[in-house]
Amino acid sequence: MKLFNIEASRNLTLPDMYINIGHFLDHFMMLIFAKAAFDAGRHFGLSYDEIIIYGTLGLFLFGAAAPLAGWLADKYSRSLIIIIYPFGVSLGAFLCFLSSSPIMLGFSIGVIGFFAAIFHPVGIAMLIRDSNKVGIRLGVNGVWGNMGVAAAPVLTGFIILNSNWQLSFLVPSLICLIFGIAQLRGFKEIDIKEEKTKQKTSNGLVEGWKIVLLSLTMTTLAGGFIFGSLTFLIPRIFEVNLSGISVDIAITGLLAGIVYAIASLSQVGVGYLIDRYSPKIILGFVGIGQFFLIYLSSLYIDYALFFVMLMAMFFVFGQVPITDAILVRYVDDQWRARILSVKFLINLCAGASVLPLVSLFLGYGYTFSDLLTILSCLAIFVVISAYMLPKIKDNKPELKIA
Repeated sequence: MKLFNIEASRNLTLPDMYINIGHFLDHFMMLIFAKAAFDAGRHFGLSYDEIIIYGTLGLFLFGAAAPLAGWLADKYSRSLIIIIYPFGVSLGAFLCFLSSSPIMLGFSIGVIGFFAAIFHPVGIAMLIRDSNKVGIRLGVNGVWGNMGVAAAPVLTGFIILNSNWQLSFLVPSLICLIFGIAQLRGFKEIDIKEEKTKQKTSNGLVEGWKIVLLSLTMTTLAGGFIFGSLTFLIPRIFEVNLSGISVDIAITGLLAGIVYAIASLSQVGVGYLIDRYSPKIILGFVGIGQFFLIYLSSLYIDYALFFVMLMAMFFVFGQVPITDAILVRYVDDQWRARILSVKFLINLCAGASVLPLVSLFLGYGYTFSDLLTILSCLAIFVVISAYMLPKIKDNKPELKIA
């Protein structure tokens, strides 16, 4: 088969729809445990703050394995590496289904995280190889990813309500397996007009890229921790603080899913804006919005909490496509998988630190309101990083090209 020839596979890519579905499944699979943790803990005789620590390996590898995926994709073939992703994730979820101890469950979640790490550096690099309308395409892809975030607590809560937490891993495992088979049939020849006039330095990067990467590193660290914290914690926060609305695990899961689904649409709007205006300004507004709204969410319960958290997540999700769009303008295609892999390493490892830190904070008697206050303060670094970015004029860096 032509796809399995390394040289031939370099000339193959996936249509946006497959990359979008892959993004959906990537975040969906990584957040099953967020909703299943409480019931898994009861099954093993552990409290919530004790069981969530077993998800750390998966979240850590979700970021730590990204550079390996990016390096392999650039060295061999993005198409070949992306093939492995759904099958590996399916295997990890099946092992979760079979888990008979917390240690085996933690290892199995680690398998999911290891293979899920493939998608972001490889799939996003495939998506942005064509720089035409990259902002809106990143925005749409981001919505798919966040719909995966939204679907995870809804489907997981429904399955647990009607069966058990083990089955909440088995069903997605089968879905990923089917997608992997379908993806094999979806590859097509690359037909992209390369930009011949865009000048780069000898290493393929626009001059001034160092300050850009420093700025984006700060954004990625702060944003990754905020994103990872809220996407993992909101289902449990709603279970605790929406008691005036419902204490039903399926209902609170549905409400969390509604927040994720509606807020994810912000990425389309942000994608539209960054194709037309300076990402520097947009990133600054996003950081300010996160600061105020996350802090306000720490003050409320029930309906007020639901609506303020919904607005906060508009700004949290809206940040996602901005950094990738900036990288397109500063980094040549041949370097993007590697740069993206480092970016996601930082982002997702920051997110991975959420579980041990949250476990520690809750163990010492801090509340979810205290955690939300801390997250709001981290958003200040997003604002600072936006200030550091070079000014953009006509969607191009105002920098001298070497």
